[in-house]
Amino acid sequence: MATFRKNYTWINSEGFISKADKHKVCKLHKSIYGLKQASRSWNIRFDEVVKSFDFIQNMDDQCVYKKVSGSSVVFLILYVDDILIIGNDIGMLSSVKLWLTKSFSMKDLGEASYILGIKIYRDRSRRIIGLSQSLY
Repeated sequence: MATFRKNYTWINSEGFISKADKHKVCKLHKSIYGLKQASRSWNIRFDEVVKSFDFIQNMDDQCVYKKVSGSSVVFLILYVDDILIIGNDIGMLSSVKLWLTKSFSMKDLGEASYILGIKIYRDRSRRIIGLSQSLY
């Protein structure tokens, strides 16, 4: 066992116990990366922030958000901590990305070519986008 601070001792990898207060537990006021609750906390925060920017959550797949402004449409698809942004208006896509960088620590990885093992291919001259799962 390794000692943690003054009065606390690690017990396996499940947590720690204060020698004086064995029956008590600690309540976290913010999430810590790597804990079971961290992904839930991240998802709740992302949901609140995205909805504050007028995105609407899809009821069938709660990891998909949509924002419509006139004829412009943007979709945010969330997978754990990766976000795929799809839209039909470059200006609106740019404003969403700028807003996301102000709200979260993130980086733009450019155009998506693979997502969750699915290949995305484009033929811009014919205005075609396709998906392939040939690896499966």
